[in-house]
Amino acid sequence: MAKQSDITQPVDLAGHARGTGHLRAERPVYMDFMPPCNSACPAGENIQAWLDHAQAGDFKAAFYTIMQDNPFPAVMGRVCVKPCETGCNRNHIDTTVNIHAVERYIGDLAIAEKWPAAELKAIKTGKRIMVVGAGPGGLTAAYHLTLLGHEVEIFEEDDAPGGLLRWGVPEYRLPRQMLMAEIDRILALGIRLQVNYKIFDLINEKESRGFDAIYLSSGAHKIAAPVNCENQNFPVLDAMEFLKKVHAKKQVDFGEKVVVYGGNKLAMHIARVLKRLGFTPVVLHEGDRKTMQARDFEADDALDEGVEISFLHRITAVSGNTIRVEKMQLLKNKTEPTGEILEIEAGGLIWASRQEADDSLYENLEGVVTKPGGGIVIDASRMSGYAGIFAGGDMLPGEQKSSITAIGHGKKAAKNIDAWLRGQTFEKLPKHPTAGYKRLHMWYQTEAPASVQPRQHPQKASRNFDEVVAGISESDARYEAQRCLSCGNCFECDGCYGACPEEAIIKLGKGNRYQINYETCTGCGICVEQCPCHAMEMIAEPLNGSI
Repeated sequence: MAKQSDITQPVDLAGHARGTGHLRAERPVYMDFMPPCNSACPAGENIQAWLDHAQAGDFKAAFYTIMQDNPFPAVMGRVCVKPCETGCNRNHIDTTVNIHAVERYIGDLAIAEKWPAAELKAIKTGKRIMVVGAGPGGLTAAYHLTLLGHEVEIFEEDDAPGGLLRWGVPEYRLPRQMLMAEIDRILALGIRLQVNYKIFDLINEKESRGFDAIYLSSGAHKIAAPVNCENQNFPVLDAMEFLKKVHAKKQVDFGEKVVVYGGNKLAMHIARVLKRLGFTPVVLHEGDRKTMQARDFEADDALDEGVEISFLHRITAVSGNTIRVEKMQLLKNKTEPTGEILEIEAGGLIWASRQEADDSLYENLEGVVTKPGGGIVIDASRMSGYAGIFAGGDMLPGEQKSSITAIGHGKKAAKNIDAWLRGQTFEKLPKHPTAGYKRLHMWYQTEAPASVQPRQHPQKASRNFDEVVAGISESDARYEAQRCLSCGNCFECDGCYGACPEEAIIKLGKGNRYQINYETCTGCGICVEQCPCHAMEMIAEPLNGSI
């Protein structure tokens, strides 16, 4: 394929015969489409909008645009699984816009400048909501419910808020001071937090404390051991036990080689933590690389730091100092046993697979449905089978277990809880069609490689808990935001204005886009064909000649 250039090719007017006569069959109109980054974001962030503010240098406006959907920009700029970047149309040209790095810069700046969460403008409703779990989902639900005028109290069974952001993400990826800064900003809205408070009777707590609704977001902290351990001579811990010990700086009495069983990001984190503590981690995963729940960059980071990952290995028994492992094989995209057994001498074992929700809090409530393996079933309004009890995050069966998904659930739940408390049903606005790359008319190409975030060398990084990946500078943040193609939405490039042979495009001034003079427009479609971001389409000429 010939390389695109910055020089617009001459328009072939011979291909526009139907738009050059005295009757116009079609007319151009300006439209707004959904950018693929926005569409892919589980939290529903208006990414294109805040990137627009960032490229103009208005980072405060960018921050408050993010905060309309996600109250954790500094955190998500570090730990998000980045589906927005997977969907970015710029991948078809060079590489994705480094969206998370810009979001991290904005979040870090907001913390440094002490920008508050938002101004409370909603009229107090007098309604009280109980949130169970102070992880990203619970805190996000509390944040949005408070902005909607409700009183919220969060109950957390651990001794500090944060959930898996605190216990499951090591300091080398998410410094605790950054996490607490964003949590404190949320709580400063007047949200009450009870720590070291385990709920045993959900309905009794609700009624005795006068709550009108409940949001459950207690996560999936249970790790199911796939086999029983008999008379082993080394410590066997689940992922949460291990990470909490590390967080509390308690000694872990492992031998040199420690086996980590699992292929998710939790397993990658644990292996990298073990490396930093001086152990030799070996990760065993039942499937192959493609079946790992960990993202490619998470596995690559572990491998770069010297972590050994063995694929197609399933633990079948643990006894004495030995872990028995069966080799697996792929047959028709399914893992099947081979019958070949290996024995691994180990000094410790950490289960890091099969995260499950603890259903004991709600499984006996009338109308509540749970799934085998843990998880509560909800309806389209995010409510369980028990009226007034809503749920979200990792405790939902079949959902991707990630912080950004939990944040999205918290926002959606808040809107549905608010509507339910008002005796209404929340109605989602219809989405615009997504502006995929094939819809764009890229008649130019710029050499604009992505900004690279500085990072520690893997050999050095594996010996300390300092943040591995650093942030970008203000100039890099603005540059990176300028790499955005503005897919689906006019950014006033003047392409249509310059291309129209009839001068039918009228400029309305900065920020106001354009207007089409249909008295002179012939409907040739040249303006639509050159629009690089697909913010225009041709529609059939209205019968009455108006639009």
